[in-house]
Amino acid sequence: MIASIVMLLSIMNSETFAIATEDSTEITLPEETQFEIQKSEEEWRKQLTPLQFKVTRRKGTELPYENVYFDEKRDGKYNCVCCGGELFSSKEKYDSGTGWPSFYEPSAKQNIIEDHDIALFMIVKEVICKKCGAHLGHVFDDGPEPTGLRYCINSAALDFIEDK
Repeated sequence: MIASIVMLLSIMNSETFAIATEDSTEITLPEETQFEIQKSEEEWRKQLTPLQFKVTRRKGTELPYENVYFDEKRDGKYNCVCCGGELFSSKEKYDSGTGWPSFYEPSAKQNIIEDHDIALFMIVKEVICKKCGAHLGHVFDDGPEPTGLRYCINSAALDFIEDK
């Protein structure tokens, strides 16, 4: 129990982010990392719907099964709704039974940052857009092969572009 509390406190005081890289190693960045795209709260509110703003700029979560892409079957790319950066592809998407779009890996790992997050008294990894800092969702270690990961992503954080 004490070890868990110490670990929790060390993560809460952490001053680093972790980037998921091609070889599944982690690289740390200072917490004060500036994102390439910087906008004021007012600019984000003008660009995004209220739900998109709540999810991407305030780390909200949309309801399971009541979102746009949880059962999307078309081929295409899933880009960041805030900046348009490529994040995921339908090739890595699968039905996790959770009610949110789930992917076993990003299609553009270089565009994803993972940071420790505390949700419902659990330590989880938050998934963030590296280009604009948008909160996308979380990654868990209960996914299918080949990675064993489940990127559980909010539809409100995504813009689906169908393949032609």
